[in-house]
Amino acid sequence: MNIPADLKYTKEHEWVKIEGDTATVGITDFAQSELGDIVYVEIETEGETLDADEVFGTVEAVKTVSDLYMPVSGEVVEVNEALEDEPEAVNQDPYGKGWMIKVKMTNPEEAENLLTADQYKELIGQ
Repeated sequence: MNIPADLKYTKEHEWVKIEGDTATVGITDFAQSELGDIVYVEIETEGETLDADEVFGTVEAVKTVSDLYMPVSGEVVEVNEALEDEPEAVNQDPYGKGWMIKVKMTNPEEAENLLTADQYKELIGQ
């Protein structure tokens, strides 16, 4: 299971890469493996400001649909448009080409509440 040490994580299995006041968000390798083959990613919140833990979109796999949750409060400033045509990128490269949104954080201190890689490993029993 790939859990990069330089990222932060949520209990809902999103990963977060913090760069200044921008957070790039996707789902973890564990999440995509649990979901199975991802067939559709729906994110219609670009330009919206959402609070931490609000739903920013959904990911649809062959057998299930899962909500995607904001790890931090902020404005969704970019959506990975490539996932419209290539949702399988989330399965193939969850931490790279499979990223989902970029958020301009309104409260960067919230990132301190996210899980470290070691805490996330413990959460999923690694």
